[in-house]
Amino acid sequence: MDRWQSCTSACTFGRLVLMSAPFSQTITPRDKKLLVVALVLAAFLGAIEGTIVTLAIPTIVRDLAGFDLISLLFSVFLLTSALSTPVYGKVADQFGRKRALDIGIVVFLVGSVACALAQSMEMLIAARALQGIGAGALFAIPIIIVGDVFELKQRSKVQGLLSGVWGVASLVGPFAGGLIISMASWHWIFLINIPFGLLAMAMLKVAFHEERSKRTVYFDLRGVALLTIAMTAFLSIFIFTGEEGVAPVPVTIACLVATAAFLVVFYHVERRARDPIVHFDLFTRSNILVNAMSFLATAALMGVDVYMPIYLQNVRGMDPTLAGLCILPNPLAWSATAFVLGRVILRFGSRAVNLAGSVLTLLSLVLLIPFSQTAPLPYLLAVIGLQGVGFGMMITTQTIIIQDSVGFEKRGGAVAVNTLLRTIGQTIGISIFGTLFNLSIIRGFLSGGITTFDLGNLYDMSVYGPEVTWDHIVEVLDGSMHVIFIAFMVIIAVSLLLALFMPRFTPTDNKGSAD
Repeated sequence: MDRWQSCTSACTFGRLVLMSAPFSQTITPRDKKLLVVALVLAAFLGAIEGTIVTLAIPTIVRDLAGFDLISLLFSVFLLTSALSTPVYGKVADQFGRKRALDIGIVVFLVGSVACALAQSMEMLIAARALQGIGAGALFAIPIIIVGDVFELKQRSKVQGLLSGVWGVASLVGPFAGGLIISMASWHWIFLINIPFGLLAMAMLKVAFHEERSKRTVYFDLRGVALLTIAMTAFLSIFIFTGEEGVAPVPVTIACLVATAAFLVVFYHVERRARDPIVHFDLFTRSNILVNAMSFLATAALMGVDVYMPIYLQNVRGMDPTLAGLCILPNPLAWSATAFVLGRVILRFGSRAVNLAGSVLTLLSLVLLIPFSQTAPLPYLLAVIGLQGVGFGMMITTQTIIIQDSVGFEKRGGAVAVNTLLRTIGQTIGISIFGTLFNLSIIRGFLSGGITTFDLGNLYDMSVYGPEVTWDHIVEVLDGSMHVIFIAFMVIIAVSLLLALFMPRFTPTDNKGSAD
């Protein structure tokens, strides 16, 4: 039966008690192809949203008169998507993967419609928060389903496709956003999500079936509330910042104290919970190491995704179209690597593959340091492609280890925790990189005797003195990019050191074991 079977519900001491069931999945080989398309569409919904909105921001703030609230459009989306991820993981374990993904898509589409209908920046920010709640499922549940349904050789390929969606979105999003705004209005950039979301749900209904038998489960509302408050306090340090790019020191201290206090309470509550939102037995030695590496790897990946286009356009002088084409080897190499990764893991083991990926990623970042404004284009393309191979080996292998480190009934929670930590890594990473980049620019100007400048209008030559040329600015940006690349190298080097302590791990088709 593929239908909702809750019989009773009651809220007792913070726990929602429901009549649901353990579930099993049935899928034919013919349906697997349709399922892959559905999962790619679901992932594409979350991926395209960030890139397509970016180009529309100038038009939106001009229409809604909210230039000072721009950062919140992205901050609240990132915050709510991070907070909702563990909840969706628990829902997936208790009520089924398909149910959790359907709920996430519906919430995301409702948020999209609300964004399109917004009449003020405040309304748009609230709608973006609702979108983010739905996006938590789009980021985590497809990975969980892939771990359930596909054998290892197929799994790395499908995960490569899901990862490649982000590269495609980074290329298609800005182009599609500009086209929609020029032909219609910014409202339509949110409404185009509707057909894709409905199509994904229809394909899931046809291709993916879960059968349930009744039993009582406990949904831990107290755990959800405590974890939400703790993560909100922590992430607020990095996403609700002032003009300097960092939160004031008193605010940072207060947020850290609140985070620690609520995490302590969360730990004690969850230890006694009948069915906690996070099972602490998930945190084995292997899982802790893999989650730490995932945190670091995605932080560095986020930095590369953000700052490589800046380097190509502002230091190398490429137009946006050419810069986008130059970045293309990264997702292409990532996807190509994923197609053979399953066989490689079976032959050499995931520990060795993860180590190799870390080494290749570090090498690709080392090769960025000697870049100059006249470095040969083929060299640049080769290094960017090597980045795709390295990051693809690392992140795909880490995902497989997390999937196979627990049984089916806890896989949703394990993947959700890993996804949450990756999101936190991206949030913290981009905040630190932004601060480091700005400080490097300031130091570059001052060391060159340039005392009149404005970081908010870096490309406006009128804010500088007559002695400053564009070549001076490019030189400062080039030096600042080298500092950023070194920061990426340090992060990946730490991840590589952690990989050396990983126990040997032999994944299987759907159940793995770590020693």
